[in-house]
This record gives sequence, structure tokens and C-alpha cells, in this order.
Amino acid sequence: MSGRILIGTASWSDHRPFYPKGVSGAKELPWYADHFPYVEIDSSFYHIPPARVTDVWARRTPADFLMDIKAHKTMTFHQREAGRVVPPTEKDLQWFEYALRPLRDSGKLGCVLYQFPPWFTYSPANMDALAEVRERHPKDKVAIEFRHRSWGDPKNWERVADLLAEAKLTYCCVDEPQIGSGTMTLVVAATTPELAMIRLHGRNQHTWYKKVEKTGHRFDYWYAHDELEEIAQRVRELAETAAEVHVSVNTNGYNQGPVNALRLAGILDLPQADPRFLTELSTSATLTPPG
Repeated sequence: MSGRILIGTASWSDHRPFYPKGVSGAKELPWYADHFPYVEIDSSFYHIPPARVTDVWARRTPADFLMDIKAHKTMTFHQREAGRVVPPTEKDLQWFEYALRPLRDSGKLGCVLYQFPPWFTYSPANMDALAEVRERHPKDKVAIEFRHRSWGDPKNWERVADLLAEAKLTYCCVDEPQIGSGTMTLVVAATTPELAMIRLHGRNQHTWYKKVEKTGHRFDYWYAHDELEEIAQRVRELAETAAEVHVSVNTNGYNQGPVNALRLAGILDLPQADPRFLTELSTSATLTPPG
């Protein structure tokens, strides 16, 4: 088995140097979709987009373009008051469902990504919460990303993987700094045969726990060629067990996301890796990638 590999970036609007002069605003997504087959919508974590907006996104992209969309922060236990988690309201859930419909109806909904916070640790109650996620999206592909090492602990991982597989939830592998408890243990696994996923957050240890002015500063990272070779091998492993692999590059400085994504695509011999375009893109920002 060799699954289809789709590489894109986390959002299309955070990489201003990626776009040529004259391509801005409404023109960015169609131009992005000419160079990538897939994108991850991150803005939905902060604000649920109206259905009229997701409908516009669907209509501005090619028929075979896919979008993964991140669940709103109330749905992933990020919203807290006085140290206690504030659950999503019925209105939150309904508005998010409305946002999904144009993507789903157009065949462009890749998956719904639930990225849980570091305080969402392995426990029986939180295992139950994962099962509830599937009930919320009975027909959609859903991916789960953890941000605490307890989920990947060898004594827990087998039970976690079994639950994800039973609930038909895709485990989202991560590449990120391996420091402290607020990172997920490096586990490369596909828990559903339809979809595997990996998100690349960079390996910037200096900013991972630092209070930064913008969230993107935490993911300021150029991947070296040998690091991308290592990641490419993981992607190939996932493609051997899943029909489709989504690779979301979440490095956000300058044009890091698109350049890191296209360099990885080149290593994997994917059609989008035009060396002439990559050379031009690599020199279009203040900083350029190593080697």
C-alpha cells in the first residue's frame, strides 16, 4: 500500500512573503491552491467562521483541493476561567457545524482537527472525552493531537491507540521540540486506514515555553535538509498504512511554512515540488533556509 501524500501549511494567510506583489486578500487562497493541494484552517480555533465564509473558501479553490479545519478552542478544553475548563455552548457547537457544511458538501473537508492543550492529560475521564468527539462528528474524518507526554507514555500508548482506532479517530503525529511535559512523545502511528496525519511545529526549543508576542514566534524554524529527510521517512511509513497522509507545516516566520513544505515535497518527489519556483521562493524573504 502506498497512500496519497498531501503537503500544505497551517493557514494560507500567515506567509506574506510567499505571495508575489499584487496577490493579497481574496487573491491569496486561489494562488496558494495553485501550489498546494491542501491547507489547514487554523483561524477557526480562535473564531468560528460563518458558513458564508467557508462557502467562499470552497468556491475559490479547485475541485480536488482539501481543507482540514481546527476545532474551536471551547471544543478542546482551551477555554478556562479561574482555572476551570469552560465547555462549549450549544451555540458554539451549532455554529461550528454550520461552518463545516459548505466544506463537507463541496467534498473539500479533509478532517476536523482537535488539538488538545498541555493540561489535557491521560486519564479515564479524558479518554471518555475522546470518545465523545466521535459522537459529535459521526460522518467526518477527525484527527486528534495531544500536547502532553502522558498520552505517548509506553504504559498508556497501547490503550490510547486502541481507543482511537475503535472510535475511528486519526492520531496526529507531531514534530516538535522534545522538552518538558508540554510536548507529545514522538510516536509515528496511523490509527485509521483512511487517514494519517503529521504536523510540523519546528524544533525551536528557545521559544517553545517562552511568552511570545505572537503565537507564530513559537514556531519560528527553518528545517535543515537532514531533518526533512528524517521526516520524509516517517511520512513514507504512514503512507504504507493509510490511504491518505496529510502533512501540515506549522512554521510561521517569513515564508518558512511554504518553503519547508515544498522542500519536503521535493524529497518525497511530489508533483508540487517545482525546483525553479522553490529557488525563487527561498530568496523572497529576509531570511532564507539553511543549506
